[in-house]
Amino acid sequence: MSNTKTLLGFVAGAAVGALAGILLAPDTGTNTRKKIAGKAGDVTDSLKSSFNDFMGEIKKVYNSGVEEAEDFGEKTKDKINSLKAETRANMS
Repeated sequence: MSNTKTLLGFVAGAAVGALAGILLAPDTGTNTRKKIAGKAGDVTDSLKSSFNDFMGEIKKVYNSGVEEAEDFGEKTKDKINSLKAETRANMS
């Protein structure tokens, strides 16, 4: 989670810096608005990419947890069946 916060902080800082640079640069209003729209699109694309990467990692962790739970369930089931068989053998 720390890497995600760092990445989002970096992206937000870059966006603020780019916006400040555009607004403080001497240019016409039309050109400034075009530059802002272009930078907003770039930031949006970057955020989408970061979010998709983050969701990919979440899916990996989730799937790993599901696999571990299934393995644990199978091992538990096998152990219970083994104990049942052993109990039956001891009772005979």
